Amino acid sequence: MTIEEWLKNRDITVKNIDLIKQAFVHSSYANEHRNRRDNERLEFMGDAVLQLWSSTAIYPLGMSEGQMTRLRAQLVCEKALAIYGRQLHLNDFLLLGTGERKNGGKDKDAIIADMFEAFLGALYLDQGWYAVDRILDEVITPRLAHPEDVGVIHDYKTKLQEYVQADTRRTVSYVLVSETGPSNHPEFTMNAVVDGLIMGTGVGTSKKQAEQNAAKDAFDKMAK
Repeated sequence: MTIEEWLKNRDITVKNIDLIKQAFVHSSYANEHRNRRDNERLEFMGDAVLQLWSSTAIYPLGMSEGQMTRLRAQLVCEKALAIYGRQLHLNDFLLLGTGERKNGGKDKDAIIADMFEAFLGALYLDQGWYAVDRILDEVITPRLAHPEDVGVIHDYKTKLQEYVQADTRRTVSYVLVSETGPSNHPEFTMNAVVDGLIMGTGVGTSKKQAEQNAAKDAFDKMAK
């Protein structure tokens, strides 16, 4: 599927398809292809668009300023944006340099998050709010139905640490169990260990992702 077909499936017809395609050009690709511009300027625009859209969506919920600020931070953090990008399969359109591609760049949170913001920036410049709203309504609006449970975006390592230290001085550590797969698409398995006991196990394409999954596993078990 091309990006044009992807957009057409969502009733979006753009004027400048080259601008949209630029949103998927990582700097590593642009450095190897001097005739291509990277997506960093579009990312700047997309960040502003995302902040305004999410603020407008959160405001009617009747929360305090502090609650709105925390919820917005959760909804637009790097991890959340990477989740949206994967949910929409936008990372399939990423253009990466040879080295970045071999290092699994298409599945890196930071790269996907930057791409997602750049995509929003390009859509806004080409189509205005209509197209931006079509995309963000698909991935963010469902989460606003239960704003107290934006769990997929939580930092589970922090949640687990706060939980185990609530009544005691216990500590959490993370231990690498295994690293498998090729170098361009590794898979890590980590254990979350509380006072010498394995409380959770997680798998991910990076150690950080595996740690988060292990922390979630441990938190879900301990908080029952």
